[in-house]
Amino acid sequence: MHHELSEQEQVRRQALEELKNLGIDPFPAPLYPVNAYSASVKRDFDPETNPMNDVCLAGRLMSIRIMGNASFAVLKDAEGEIQVYIARDSIAPCEDKTLYNTVFKKLIHLGDFVGVKGYVFKTKTGETSIHVSEFTLLAKSLRPLPVVKKDAEGNIYDAFTDPEKRHRQRYVDLIVNEGVMDTFIKRTKMVNAIREFLNERGALEVDTPVLQNIPGGAAARPFVTHHNALDVPFYLRIANELYLKRLIVGGFEWVYEFSRNFRNEGMDRTHNPEFTVLEFYVAYKDYFWMMEITEQLFEKVALATNNSTEVPVGDKTISFKAPFPRVSIFEAIKEHTGFDVSNMNEEELRDVCKKLHIETDASMGKGKLIDEIFGEKCEKHYIQPTFIIDYPVEMSPLTKKHRSKEGLVERFELMVNGKELANAYTELNDPIDQLERFQEQMKLAEKGDDEAMFIDHDFVRSLEYGMPPTSGIGIGIDRLAMIMTNQPSIQEVLFFPQMRPE
Repeated sequence: MHHELSEQEQVRRQALEELKNLGIDPFPAPLYPVNAYSASVKRDFDPETNPMNDVCLAGRLMSIRIMGNASFAVLKDAEGEIQVYIARDSIAPCEDKTLYNTVFKKLIHLGDFVGVKGYVFKTKTGETSIHVSEFTLLAKSLRPLPVVKKDAEGNIYDAFTDPEKRHRQRYVDLIVNEGVMDTFIKRTKMVNAIREFLNERGALEVDTPVLQNIPGGAAARPFVTHHNALDVPFYLRIANELYLKRLIVGGFEWVYEFSRNFRNEGMDRTHNPEFTVLEFYVAYKDYFWMMEITEQLFEKVALATNNSTEVPVGDKTISFKAPFPRVSIFEAIKEHTGFDVSNMNEEELRDVCKKLHIETDASMGKGKLIDEIFGEKCEKHYIQPTFIIDYPVEMSPLTKKHRSKEGLVERFELMVNGKELANAYTELNDPIDQLERFQEQMKLAEKGDDEAMFIDHDFVRSLEYGMPPTSGIGIGIDRLAMIMTNQPSIQEVLFFPQMRPE
């Protein structure tokens, strides 16, 4: 991607050539003997008890104040920022003052990576700083960074705030915008806490295929590709559920996977076509047990990322302290719409949708109509963690029928901040029932539902060998990260969200 060079970019390229002419490699070999970092230096330095006389740091120059024969600069490394003091006679005590007068004052720019060696001291204002005795250019920056400035009142201006630019150029966003890196560090802490929770309980992390010949495990529109060697179509996975359940058939009792999934559908503040889901499956358990373990897991995640079960989200505080309320989907619909849809047929449900001003189309069956009513009129009301339980069988083709309630299945969805965060079942392990459910899905596909499930005959075959009673769950990791990092959109918790090409 070529562009016309700006005046500042031309200046930097000219500086690049001048550095080469002086015999200075603007992109030297990567080995540099870093032995200290900004935050730890500022935390640990004490001139009396812990003097630091030989530190070596490397990072990006974020500001430079040239003051004649001495200058102050701010160096940003992986831990934060620290001030460095560069005096001409300290870095070039011999007669040749080129390193300071020419290189530092004229050919070094904001954004350049540099290495500094020296000793730590405190300025007259009490700021911990590095007195530089050796200065090395490590990488030349050929594009100027956006300069984020604050006025006397602390207001930020000239900031890199355009969401499209920020998401497209995340590398710049991470450099200049405070808090962005912290969001992603917090996300990693969240994922590590989940792994620790599962591993401590004996779960086994596994990998399953991303390329699948049948897109199964969810009702969603897939991305389609082609395998040249086999000359057959393949699909990017929409879920990993059916493969994990095959492993339960094979004898594993608790498996999990952080699954990168792909759904060829809309994009908005809570949906990205590429996203991460944690799924785990446990033999000899049901959805009641799964609700309890989910409460424990979410408590641990909140504590690991926020040091509290109380998590700030926008202008609200969400409590992940167990237990969470349990409400049936029919109770929720009746409470928030006034309609009891528990015994309605498809025609009656369409009539309710019409009265509630919910758009429908001919491809929607009974399950999807109920899902639309709940999604449009109920979901938004559940801010605090709430289990919505006991769904109609038509909505849940992979779920075991309810042991005591005719026409329902043993399923829950966890609602938090008005959105689904997790979906769990007592798993259907009857192969005959499963095949019939798949066949019902094919009828929906024939009506035009492009999210209806395919029949996965190999999965049915696996069930015919016998799958023990099992419970499983899928948790939206990106949405959970939004909650735990207090971010309003999914794009803020993805390093590189999908975007239209420039």
